Amino acid sequence: MSTSTHLGRARAGTTESPWVRRTLIGIALVFLLLFLVLPLAAVFTEALRKGFGPYFDGLLEPDAWSAIKLTLLTAAIAVPMNLVFGVAAAWAVAKYEFRGKAFLTTLIDLPFSVSPVVAGLMYVLVFGSHGWFGDWLSAHDVKIIFAVPGIVLATVFVTFPFIARELIPLMQAQGNDEEQAATVLGASGWQTFWYVTLPNIKWGLIYGVILCNARAMGEFGAVSVVSGHIRGQTNTIPLHVEILYNEYQSVAAFAVASLLALLALVTLVIKSVVEWRSEQEHKAIGELPPERPQASSGALA
Repeated sequence: MSTSTHLGRARAGTTESPWVRRTLIGIALVFLLLFLVLPLAAVFTEALRKGFGPYFDGLLEPDAWSAIKLTLLTAAIAVPMNLVFGVAAAWAVAKYEFRGKAFLTTLIDLPFSVSPVVAGLMYVLVFGSHGWFGDWLSAHDVKIIFAVPGIVLATVFVTFPFIARELIPLMQAQGNDEEQAATVLGASGWQTFWYVTLPNIKWGLIYGVILCNARAMGEFGAVSVVSGHIRGQTNTIPLHVEILYNEYQSVAAFAVASLLALLALVTLVIKSVVEWRSEQEHKAIGELPPERPQASSGALA
């Protein structure tokens, strides 16, 4: 084999022959086509099978509109809560050494290892009518399970690792030098966070918020357990799609599902833009962007 061929492969970062690379790329493209592109296209095709009239009727039907509003409301509450928790947890883990640090890190990863259905069941056992606090909640006319608070709690549980897990390795890679310098120069804790830490983590923070929001809107298992499936009241978009499909209202079911798929696509576009902006900013200052940890398989489920 010629020296020029070896040099060309070295520049490409691989030692495989061209046919091996083409085969691997072809397999990857076929896999994406069969398991991602075609199912996604099928959702929109089935949604528009009878035209735009039935499509918009399925989206504007009162129960569907209620599910859409509840999904947006749940995400609007869960994501800011996880934003505060994620920043606080990442700050504690990355910037300080304390007893129980490893245990806290393990707890942050707990929702990744617990089935969402089990998570929903835990809330039923704690806050349900026959649960630990059931009698007290009933006596004070407080309803959590089969109501919006239970849906929010379940969504918060399954989504809270995303922001923290995005920020922890980023903060650890950056170290404490800049914060310590700001403190020496007389900056308060809030000033140090606002003017030093936050600018350094802004792209990672945005990235984590995007993933958290995507999971919050698409969560099914935990919400299904605590919602009670009350049409027009406690059904989110995924639950409403299941009900419509089980009732053989396929056009309406795919219409609502297409909205969820569209939200996922928009999320991926925003995610790609954030990653590109982050890379451009690091290139402008002559730094390599820190490697991101692999997201959980449930991130965009």
